Amino acid sequence: MKNLKITANLLLINLVLIAFTSCQKNQKEEENVLASINNEVKQNSKAYSNLQTITSEIGHRLTGSENGKEAEQYTYDLLKSYGYDQVEFHEFEVEAWARDTVHLEINDEEIEEVVSLGHSPVSADSEFELIDVNNGLRADFDSLKDEVKGKIALVYIGILDGSPEGLKNIHRSEKTALAIEYGAEGIIIINQVPGGVLLTGTASVTGSLIDIPAVCISYEKGMELKKQLAEGEELVAHIQMSNKSEVIKSRNVIATLPAKDKSDEDIIIGGHLDSWDLSTGAIDNGIGIAAILDIARTYKALNLEPKRNIKFVMFMGEEQGLLGSKQMVKMLNENDGLENVAYMMNIDMSGNPKGYNASGRDQMVSIYDKIGKDIKAVDSTYENENTSKAGLHSDHQSFMMEGVPVVGLVGNLERKVYSYYHSNGDDFSLVNKEHLENTVRFSAMFLWELANLDEIPAKKLNFEQTKQFLIDQGLKEELELGNEWKWGE
Repeated sequence: MKNLKITANLLLINLVLIAFTSCQKNQKEEENVLASINNEVKQNSKAYSNLQTITSEIGHRLTGSENGKEAEQYTYDLLKSYGYDQVEFHEFEVEAWARDTVHLEINDEEIEEVVSLGHSPVSADSEFELIDVNNGLRADFDSLKDEVKGKIALVYIGILDGSPEGLKNIHRSEKTALAIEYGAEGIIIINQVPGGVLLTGTASVTGSLIDIPAVCISYEKGMELKKQLAEGEELVAHIQMSNKSEVIKSRNVIATLPAKDKSDEDIIIGGHLDSWDLSTGAIDNGIGIAAILDIARTYKALNLEPKRNIKFVMFMGEEQGLLGSKQMVKMLNENDGLENVAYMMNIDMSGNPKGYNASGRDQMVSIYDKIGKDIKAVDSTYENENTSKAGLHSDHQSFMMEGVPVVGLVGNLERKVYSYYHSNGDDFSLVNKEHLENTVRFSAMFLWELANLDEIPAKKLNFEQTKQFLIDQGLKEELELGNEWKWGE
């Protein structure tokens, strides 16, 4: 009996040693993969050169334009050249907007630095008194009530210095929606970046044409107009514009790296390929697309086989209302494929990551911390500062609205880079090669560990769970303003 007990104990010890050795072996293999990813990117990254090609040879990538079609084909061909067998176009048909002409006068003085905002009317000729609505938040409109009706609203794109503490800014399209709700006949949005920088972007919360003309002017001119109005001067604004809006065909580009184990689970990593047309969209979202393409290249160069399928997606139409990602979610729903999407990672105008945002799925933060420790073991400069707060207005939103867990980068780019968002200055000169390659290295390592977790604690939420999640994240009001709230009262 005693010998039997000793034998059982020895067997147990052996089993524990085998399990421990196996665990150590797996951990070592993972460390080797991360180190290989890191070295491959450092030695052979094509992110910077690809982005230079995209911006110099293609230029802007407005959805529905010839440039946009060229960008779709370029990324398709590039993924094929990296050795991906499963590369496909996901074609969709939508109404897309393009600018034509715009003319702004204030008290008969022509304002030269002006640009139309997306989804402004095809034709507009509005001449009305100008009224200062400060930050353009609901409280600002409420304070003026009926005074806004029949006037053109002057609104700051951000939060003005000297405003009350704790104000939460809203999207330009939501400020425009409020202007329409309060009866304004037009809206002039002041950019927050000095130096004559002009900003564009959609002024529509729905992706459809709005009823009033919307334009952006420079910070300098906007502050001058605010001062005149504060001093009691009456100003009349005259906005004339013509634009184009037509049904076009566009294509998302999707490449799949097949799973070696969980073939019924997909991890999507995506970013928007399209850009606005004032410049070449190097930051928004050239850096995201270049990073995703180079992560795809790196995995193929190393012949990596993930536990789950990884789908690399270049979305079109994000700038005009998340068109491409909405269409992909619709396609997945129709084919019962959305249930297979275990996670969605979005890279949009963010880079040089110091961490990752669990987007309200707090149970994932400890896992992000663990992944971060593994990354730090390869490169100690990685800061591993993770957060968990859900937000809107990029392609992750389309998936989050269906209950899919999403993750984004906690970016660490220079402030001046973000300043040129959607502007006439968003060109390749802003791109920092080291920061771009950091995005590739850290995100490739992060994505690899996420895709190879034994189990992912954050699961897809059902309809009612998603509703409560969005309420808890404080997003209901924004979604209602954007006509995106689908849960009723």
